[in-house]
Amino acid sequence: MRSYLDGLVHPAATVDPVVFARHRAFIATRLIPGLIALSALPLFLAFQGVPGLVETIAFGWLVLPIAIATFLSRTGAYQQAHLFSAAALTGIVSVIAVLSGGLASFIVIWFALVPAEAVLSGSRRVVTSAAAMVVAAVGVIGALQLTGALMPTTLGSTHLAVAGFASVAAAVIYALSLALSAVMVSRAGEEVHSVGEQRYRLLAENMTDLITCHSRNGAVVFASPAAERVVGVPSYALHGQSLFDRVHVADRPAYLNALSIAASRHIEAAAEFRLRREDTIDGQPAFIWMEMRSRPLSGSGDGQQVVSVLRDVSERKQHESAVDAAREEADRANEARGLFLANVSHELRTPLNAINGFSEMLMHEEAMRLDQARRHEYATLIRDSGEHLLNLVNSILDMSKIESGHFEITPEPFALPPLVKQCVQMMDLKASGAGVALTADLPEAVEEVVGDKRAYRQILLNLVSNAIKFTKPGGSVTIGLRRDGGWLSLSVTDTGIGIAAKDLPRLGSPFFQARSSYDRPYDGTGLGLSVVKGLAELHGGRLEITSQVGRGTRVTLRMPMDCEAHGQVAPLPLAAPVPAIDKPQEGRKIA
Repeated sequence: MRSYLDGLVHPAATVDPVVFARHRAFIATRLIPGLIALSALPLFLAFQGVPGLVETIAFGWLVLPIAIATFLSRTGAYQQAHLFSAAALTGIVSVIAVLSGGLASFIVIWFALVPAEAVLSGSRRVVTSAAAMVVAAVGVIGALQLTGALMPTTLGSTHLAVAGFASVAAAVIYALSLALSAVMVSRAGEEVHSVGEQRYRLLAENMTDLITCHSRNGAVVFASPAAERVVGVPSYALHGQSLFDRVHVADRPAYLNALSIAASRHIEAAAEFRLRREDTIDGQPAFIWMEMRSRPLSGSGDGQQVVSVLRDVSERKQHESAVDAAREEADRANEARGLFLANVSHELRTPLNAINGFSEMLMHEEAMRLDQARRHEYATLIRDSGEHLLNLVNSILDMSKIESGHFEITPEPFALPPLVKQCVQMMDLKASGAGVALTADLPEAVEEVVGDKRAYRQILLNLVSNAIKFTKPGGSVTIGLRRDGGWLSLSVTDTGIGIAAKDLPRLGSPFFQARSSYDRPYDGTGLGLSVVKGLAELHGGRLEITSQVGRGTRVTLRMPMDCEAHGQVAPLPLAAPVPAIDKPQEGRKIA
């Protein structure tokens, strides 16, 4: 029987379990009494004979619900079926009451069942309409009874007693069926609610995202158990304004704006903000990046609530930051390479012009009547220009090998002080020509170091050459050397023009020059210090630069005593203050 009744329910009512239960209860309470009435009709005819008017109307009323149940099964119009049922019940009760004594009739008790039946519809309109029908019917019957328009009943006292008993019994049975239907619908609703709660709780407890529900003013009224995993606190610790208090101060406007848009405009809104998390690895609070998507909660009434889903996107933010940093670095590298090409073209053009010009003059020495001293001068200039080009090409090749990992060093033990003195002698002529005092502050005894002697010489020559180039006449360049445990600190200090603080972090990057421009006052390609840094790192060393514009620069090189057995490079000690000079000088670049 249950499966048969389920099959009579309209397909549109099978989606919602509560609606399905209501439709099935309605069909059952109309169909079963009608079928019982039809099955009892032969017995009534056998014992009572031809029924009278009242009996005929009663049997017709019992059969009418079958038609109403069929209407609901075919159309699924639940409220209309209830209205038809209320009208049919009110009509049949009214007719029987008119024929059986008016308001004193045995059937009047059924008027109370009309609005009770309509309650099962769950519609205020249906209940109101059913009550209006009953009031109208009672009013009409009362008016007819007061005016004496009612026909006297033809039933005897025995028949009236039997009819009254049957009416009360039928009304009780029908009321019981309505109560059972109400219980069935209520139980179905409770089961649906329980299943829904279990389902949502299962989702909320196992989702990695944090789900929150916010009131109109943004206060949290619900937070899922994922709060423990996402924020590091129990869900109840986020209620009220606690979640708002954890949002980074700078991101609070975006957080509130997303909630406001979702509540006022009834559309989805999103925001990204930083949220304070408690149970970090080191035990200290830290901010994590959260993505929040908020939507208005349907059925929340005038005080519009908002449901939000918060997801930890810290890893994505880190990836985005890494991509942005890589892009910026690539842009800087492209810019530096562009400047390098411009500088190289400048550096190549000058000596090549000199070589071409002076060699052409030597080719026509007879026409120009050049003496021996002038020929010697021109030859010297050609040689110097050639050496400049050779040094430039060597720097480019060295930097290329270092960057590609093909530059190999040949470690060997050697004494460093003699190498420093040799470099001082090599650069002394250049320093004297520039009016710069070049000195070396060397300890009395320093053990031999293990490293590439040629690389050490190139490092010293590059650093000293840079220092002399950017120190104006009257200044000084000092080479310092000291032992620090298993490390050696080699420094070159000048009283030159200095380097701007914003350029210090990028010094040593290939092709970078401070104040790079076509009209720069100093020559160079920006590779000298890059080569120094690369050679130092090949030995396991580190490079540190401290400088002040107009006061001078100190470049400190920390190298292991034995590059073949060195460990991790320790942080460099702070350099001593750069000696001041009286006359400030212009900003410099590194060649």
